Amino acid sequence: MSLASGMTNGHGKEAALYEEHMSKIGKVRYELGQLSGKSALYCSDASIARYLIARNWDVKKATKMLKKTLKWRSEYKPDEIRWDDISDEAVTGKIYRTDYFDKSGRSILVMRPGCQNTKNANGQVKYLVYCMENAILNLPHGQDQMVWLIDFAGFNLGNLSIHVTKLTADVLQGHYPERLGVAILYNAPKFFEPFWKMASPLLERKTRNKVKFVYSDRPDTMKIFEDLFNMDELECAFGGKNPSTFNINDYAERMREDDKKMPSFWSPENSALTSEPYLMSNQKPRESSSVGAKTEETESEKREDADTTDTTPEKKEESDTESEKEEETQTESSTVEQKSLPGECTAPADKSGP
Repeated sequence: MSLASGMTNGHGKEAALYEEHMSKIGKVRYELGQLSGKSALYCSDASIARYLIARNWDVKKATKMLKKTLKWRSEYKPDEIRWDDISDEAVTGKIYRTDYFDKSGRSILVMRPGCQNTKNANGQVKYLVYCMENAILNLPHGQDQMVWLIDFAGFNLGNLSIHVTKLTADVLQGHYPERLGVAILYNAPKFFEPFWKMASPLLERKTRNKVKFVYSDRPDTMKIFEDLFNMDELECAFGGKNPSTFNINDYAERMREDDKKMPSFWSPENSALTSEPYLMSNQKPRESSSVGAKTEETESEKREDADTTDTTPEKKEESDTESEKEEETQTESSTVEQKSLPGECTAPADKSGP
């Protein structure tokens, strides 16, 4: 086969796959029925596709998942949360959106679990939801994912909570599918690994595969930062050259300005939201291949790789079933009460290596 005919054949298969995907998007839209208001705005082709991708392009499962999100959004009203509603959660800088993007144009959320300053899980989840909505608000055209940069400075055993991890995973996986591009766990202490082994099964396989471990004393992992970020913009705390640090007053001003944009973002006049097209992965901005490189040699990671390489129909169906079971057992975030969570921002950092 000649190069030209091979390319033509490849483009033909790609076009056929795109048509198949668009057909399934149409089927989900039909199953949803007549929508109005913000629900109609939410269900662009790109948004429906994210749910289909999360459910391996199964129309029935994706429709069920999306209907749950529409119900959740109508009750929880995430787009109506404002800075003054959650400002008490934000004072330590435990989560904030940077004022720069990664090289693919993705919003960046910095998370510092060692800076936890409250004990109410619902309040913590509400603040995370606010940050997610804000990160989405600021995504450039053509980009629909974000990066999480999780800094373990000041992290101690008191910050560990399976309860909060499950609560957070339920909301993020159930209502923000395919919004996470990559999550980088930076300088995770050695005692975190057993917790990760317990917590990672709460995450769907696709989400687990997006988690990368990076250590400041391991140049092979630090290369991920160099490929992912402009090092002149990245904060010094992560090995970058930007000396700026989190300032609550400056950040509050930024967020209040963003709050003013939210109503127009969810307005029927925002044609960019309602007409957001479905783009196949090869049509989106690409991240460096080294971002997906192996960065942690734990046994759980090795098993995860083995699971991921098996693409037989039996394994695929098993994965779908697991997702459905997880979906059925999820607890609605707005009704779950939190157990006490110790841990303050001033906690000493654990210096032990991985």
